[in-house]
Amino acid sequence: MFDLISPLDYRYLKGGLKKRTELYLSENARVSYQAKVESALVKALAKQGICSTKIAKEVERASLKVKAREVYQEEAKIKHDVRALANVLRSKVSKEAKPFIHFSTTSYDIVDTASAIRYKEATQELIVPELKRLLKAWVKIALREKKTLQIGRTHGQHAEPITFGFTMASYINRLGKCIVALEKAAENLEGKCSGAVGAFNASSLLIKNPEKLEKDIMLELGLKTGLHSTQVVEPESLVDLMHSLIQAFNVLANFSDDMRHLQRTEIAEVAEAFGAKQVGSSTMPHKRNPINFENVKSLWKQFIPRIITFYSDSISEHQRDLTNSASARFIPELFVGLLVSVERLCKVSSNLVVDKTAMKKNFDLSRESVVAEPLYIFLAKYGHSDAHEIVRQLTLKVQESGKTLLELAKENKSTASFIEKFSKKELSLLEKPETYTGLSEKKTIEVCVFWKKKLKI
Repeated sequence: MFDLISPLDYRYLKGGLKKRTELYLSENARVSYQAKVESALVKALAKQGICSTKIAKEVERASLKVKAREVYQEEAKIKHDVRALANVLRSKVSKEAKPFIHFSTTSYDIVDTASAIRYKEATQELIVPELKRLLKAWVKIALREKKTLQIGRTHGQHAEPITFGFTMASYINRLGKCIVALEKAAENLEGKCSGAVGAFNASSLLIKNPEKLEKDIMLELGLKTGLHSTQVVEPESLVDLMHSLIQAFNVLANFSDDMRHLQRTEIAEVAEAFGAKQVGSSTMPHKRNPINFENVKSLWKQFIPRIITFYSDSISEHQRDLTNSASARFIPELFVGLLVSVERLCKVSSNLVVDKTAMKKNFDLSRESVVAEPLYIFLAKYGHSDAHEIVRQLTLKVQESGKTLLELAKENKSTASFIEKFSKKELSLLEKPETYTGLSEKKTIEVCVFWKKKLKI
């Protein structure tokens, strides 16, 4: 194991997740999906009477036995990966079936179509369920903490009061939209079987309806058929999926970064649960570092630049060039990096420590400052012509005077008469700034209910 090169293999991808990803994203999986496309081709040929159903079934059985190792052994001899696949598959069928293996197709009829189906299934069977699992954990936190007072922060500074549930609702809503986008992008993936330049040159020689042949193959595989293709599938549908994966990763990284900052010693509003024997530092025994949050951000930093490669791979000269042949092989790593991050956050989120006392303590640091906004709005409501400026001036006097902002406003000649007009409810809010959380609780519930229903979590 430790002879491997990628840290995804020897460090991050372990246990049950490793076994599940191997079904879709390993090299054996890549070869298996290509063999599946070859089988779908023969089934479609049988539908048009080009070969028998018996031959189609024979090829299907053989396709299930193809392994990456034997394909690579054949490729070492002939120096062509897809032809090597065809040769291995041919070696497993009868003489009667051999002519219909790879019949009238070009390599990327197989490669691009196989990529589309395996990335579609990896998204549907791995990515989306895991993201929903994480979203469910976040919804649980949000609803539990929907009333938990927290100071909002903008530009790294204390802003207005919110609740921690409202904080969580932001990530929930963003991730929910990402999940929907991923589901849509996966459904829109396209395959092709239109030959070397996309004009059905070879298949039209012997097949009465080559376009129907292509559609039958895609129907068998559960893929859409593009209106047009060259030697390769038009790249936009796959780029859309890659973009959606990156967007989901962005949300995970943003959440992780915010939680990491909230875990700072001087803030200490949240914390990762820490194991009894877990070590935080090799030299400082007291350390309890936010390692999972930091790890997710670090993985994100590794994979976010790859969106440039995905877009670069969508540029191909004329009907085809090979400038994506190497770079496209790294696409599965994005799936794996995202899955590893989701798994970590699921674990952390299910045991996230929320310190309500610390949140209240931090809020109290700005208790008087946050009254400034409602005070100036109420003053303006009752006709003060320069409410914002006078309140700004009063806030500067709070510390030196030792009085509250409301007390100073009641003593100030330009504001006192206006304050007399304030309702009991308005005065109560100014006296109890912890109640000034707007629609935090309401919006938290709305967001959670919406996505629970939308995604059936």
